[in-house]
Order: sequence, then C-alpha cells, then structure tokens
Amino acid sequence: MHDAHAALHNKTSSFNRYSNQSTTMTANWNTSLFGCCDDIKSCCYGFWCCPCLACTVAGMFEENRCLPLCDICSPAVLSAFGIPLFVPPAALGLRVGVRHKYGIQGSICKDIATSCVCMWCTWCQLHRELRIRKHGTQVVNMQPTPTGKN
Repeated sequence: MHDAHAALHNKTSSFNRYSNQSTTMTANWNTSLFGCCDDIKSCCYGFWCCPCLACTVAGMFEENRCLPLCDICSPAVLSAFGIPLFVPPAALGLRVGVRHKYGIQGSICKDIATSCVCMWCTWCQLHRELRIRKHGTQVVNMQPTPTGKN
C-alpha cells in the first residue's frame, strides 16, 4: 500500500511540475493566412490538389501522411449518422501543433475560426510555415529605397 501511495505521489508531483511550466508564445506566423503571393508554389499546390498538400504538411510535421483524410472522410461518415462536423479535425490539430511547437502566438479559438473560414488557406499557411522553419529562413518583404530623383 505504501508503494502505491509513493508511486501516485511521484506521478502527481511530476504532473504538477509539468503543468506549472509556462511556455511563452512570442513568435508570429511568418506569413499571413491569405499570404499566397508570398509563396506561389504552395498556393498553386494547394489550389490544384489541396488533399495532396495537406498530406505533405502532415508528413513535414512528422505525422501520418493520411491524417488529413479525416478532414475529407469524417464529415461524410458522421453526417450519415446525424452528427454534424464543422471543424476539420486534422487541420485544426496540426495548426495547434505547429503553433505550440514554434511558440507562435494565438489561441484555440483563433485556430478553430481559421480552420473553418478557409481550410485551403490554412493548409497553405502551414506548408509555408513549415518550409520556412525547416530551412531556417524567413520571408522578408523589401520595399525599394527612394533614389532621391524626382
């Protein structure tokens, strides 16, 4: 009995240490949700074959490449049983995962809204973000400097 109590205490204190850790979300998304012009390749890939792009994103995030098929299949299957599904589970899950992994500011409410408003834009933004993060580069919009000639 004493061993079980000690094991439970160790698990509880371990949980408390983990739950008291705060992760500061200070980063921003490198591109906006509608920033398709920042990476035309991702935009075209998402436009012409969004399911393929979604599977690529899942693979880039080291998840099962078939995970995005939940977004395609689950609404049809669940609605057949009278259960409406409005939030795409894979897009939402991967968006939250990317946001937490890279310390990107946001909230679950914003992630739900973003995933519901434009799922294609969500997948494109995730693809751009992961490409930027994997390559260690950031998108920089440069403005031409005035030459002083009028």
